[in-house]
Amino acid sequence: MKRKIICIICPRSCEMEAEVVDGAVNVTGFGCQRGKRYAEAECINPVRTVTSTVCVEGRAPLPVRTDKPVPKAKMFECMKEIAKVKALPPDLHMGDVILENICGTGANLIAAAGRMRNGN
Repeated sequence: MKRKIICIICPRSCEMEAEVVDGAVNVTGFGCQRGKRYAEAECINPVRTVTSTVCVEGRAPLPVRTDKPVPKAKMFECMKEIAKVKALPPDLHMGDVILENICGTGANLIAAAGRMRNGN
């Protein structure tokens, strides 16, 4: 079955068609090799960066994200783990690791905002 994919790698947003035939991905409509690789990955093992927020005691919620993409199939599992994070210390820095190797993906959950002080 052919699948339409819009590339998100660059602003050109190429409209591609991809089809898996005998384990190989055939891609048409790509404008560059990066777009072709993106379409192939979307058909075989799509990945996404997970973004969310976690509670910080006495402060506004802290934006967090994974430091690398995780398999799309594990996103909801990752969100369940993120929801369990509570009462982090109030003085956090951008890039601080909140959870290591979230859900066995090899990705760390990191703070996506700067220093948290004075109610920020």
